[in-house]
Amino acid sequence: MNPRTSTDPRALVAEVVAELPGLLPAQRWFGGKDRPVTGVRPLRTTVLSEADPVLVHLVVEVEQPDRREPYQLLVSDTVDNHDATGDPELAGRLLDLLADGATVDGLVFEHEPDVTLNKGLRGRPITAEQSNTSLVFGSQYILKLFRKLTLGENPDLVLQRALHRVGCEHIARPLGSITGRLDGQVTTVGMLQQFLPDAVDGWAMATTSVRDLMAEGDLHADEVGGDFAGEAQRLGQAVATVHADLERALGTEHADADDIDKTVRAMTARLDSVVAAVPELRPYVPALREAFEAARDTPGAIAIQHIHGDLHLGQVLRTVHGWLLIDFEGEPGAPIAERTALRSPLRDVAGMLRSFDYAAHQLLVGQPEDHQLAVRALEWSRRNRAAFTEGYAEAAASSVGDPRKRGYLLRAFELDKAVYEVSYEHANRPEWLTVPLSSIARITGEGKR
Repeated sequence: MNPRTSTDPRALVAEVVAELPGLLPAQRWFGGKDRPVTGVRPLRTTVLSEADPVLVHLVVEVEQPDRREPYQLLVSDTVDNHDATGDPELAGRLLDLLADGATVDGLVFEHEPDVTLNKGLRGRPITAEQSNTSLVFGSQYILKLFRKLTLGENPDLVLQRALHRVGCEHIARPLGSITGRLDGQVTTVGMLQQFLPDAVDGWAMATTSVRDLMAEGDLHADEVGGDFAGEAQRLGQAVATVHADLERALGTEHADADDIDKTVRAMTARLDSVVAAVPELRPYVPALREAFEAARDTPGAIAIQHIHGDLHLGQVLRTVHGWLLIDFEGEPGAPIAERTALRSPLRDVAGMLRSFDYAAHQLLVGQPEDHQLAVRALEWSRRNRAAFTEGYAEAAASSVGDPRKRGYLLRAFELDKAVYEVSYEHANRPEWLTVPLSSIARITGEGKR
């Protein structure tokens, strides 16, 4: 789409809506790339500025075979593709509205009660993000715009507010929100937080450590200058502390036999669905079923609570003060009921253990088989997985405790996550399929160690 010369908001919206079916599949944040877009209709239009340049907040319903989902856009008449998130001046208007605590035609811009925001800062998008769009203002603030909207309050905002109330030190401070009504419900469309310019994401740190190890011919993981185990241990402590803070803020319950049965049946159902599409998984089905059933025999009460829900090395940041967890909205593709349900914190532990495996093996993807590098990758993974669980055990609340003492349950969660990864890689990155399959082989004992 090219910029319009007209400053009529209605004409702008009509043009955008007409061209979105062809434009959406090319957007990084669009979650429906697997199916054609059959229609787009506007659900809510809010004119934030009628003067030139026009600025409109637009919520549309995207229709695809078997589903309809709401997405938000910020559009203008003077920028390429009409995407105003890429224009620093236009993006800055969102921050000014938040600072003023403004309400525009039912769209509410609100800063937290104890927060005063600086105005007049330009906004720039973070280009690496996938499912959302985040705008950075100077070196102070970051505003996440949730592209695919979830009716009601977004878990990311709910959980981080709760953590801030109990003084959690492992999150970036929430500073404000943007909300509007959608289908009769107050719905989160944006979340403002403290920006930490010195932060480095965990995936970048971990994969750098792996490259350092692979470059050394004779040294072991604990002998290389880029050894990550100390950071992995501190990360485990941070995750355990966040779980304890979530328990303090929002409480905990104990799973009964029905809860455990439902969990095991969900794992088995996922397995049945994935193996039908990915025949490479078939040799491991008996061992996977056995591992899922073994989770029923976990001794003692199983605590369930609010958790992160999509924890991996890309969801943690290392600052000069320690590790921070980000993006508490849960698995983007999961139903909201699943993302807000009380679940075992061991699911987050399992997610991070899977991420260590990915970091260790990512340099081997698409390369000729090299036994020495494979051995070194496994060494790195085992060392850092062990350090992470050790750190977690050191800081875990009594209701969760040492994850290593819940071996059957943790193993089942990790294998369930790996089965999900098999499905994802088969559909999106076939060359990566060997990573979760080799992990399943190792964990179940079906493959060579």
